[in-house]
Amino acid sequence: MTELSNTDLARLQRIADSHPHPLLFATVSGAHLYGFPSPDSDWDLRGAHILPLDAVLGLDEPDETIERMEVVDGIELDLVTHDVRKFLRLLVKPNGYVLEQLLSPLVVHTTPAHAELCALAPGCFTKHHAHHYLGFAAGQMKLWRKEEPRRAKPLLYIYRVLLTGIHLMRSGELEANLLRLNEVFRLPYLPELIQRKLHGAEKGKLEGADLAFHEREYDRLVTELEKARDATSLPEHPTVRDEVDALLKSLRLT
Repeated sequence: MTELSNTDLARLQRIADSHPHPLLFATVSGAHLYGFPSPDSDWDLRGAHILPLDAVLGLDEPDETIERMEVVDGIELDLVTHDVRKFLRLLVKPNGYVLEQLLSPLVVHTTPAHAELCALAPGCFTKHHAHHYLGFAAGQMKLWRKEEPRRAKPLLYIYRVLLTGIHLMRSGELEANLLRLNEVFRLPYLPELIQRKLHGAEKGKLEGADLAFHEREYDRLVTELEKARDATSLPEHPTVRDEVDALLKSLRLT
């Protein structure tokens, strides 16, 4: 998926409009962003909100994260937003999730500050983001090895994060959509796996999965990501931390 239908966008915007705090942005993440939603996939709505000033200046620690998991307006919703301070702290760490959420092309709600952050985002890319993608892939592979029956979903997540990591290290560009990534990597087995996920149930079985083959591919791509990390021109640390800090202060004061 590269864009939202008018119907889906309108329903998601109504959900975003009901948020209890002003939103900096809200985008769609998860399988819809990655390019392989099943017909029954839920909608992962992610973003950042701005707590009122009195909530962050008082003695009590504010609740910085809002989560909702429910069916709303016909949508099976998984919503998570962080207060802008928490979100921006995550942004300047090697956290691929928040970068993917910030830069998702599936935009439900935006602001001028969101656009400003998107422009700053490449300055947050570092070589250490490789560790994020390696770690996520390792966790998913461990689960997939034990899974019975096996499913396409975790396997696609493994390939998605490894290819996203390799592409980021090599090109300095963040791409989370597996279909677009495979235009670069051209792995011949991915289109069939994606089609199984697109036309099957979210928890549908993956019949005839060749564990030994996918083990070898996993090991090969892990090695490729490690090599790309060691050879990357990405810096050790974010280069825009001061600018992100200044934006946070500006948002708080206004």
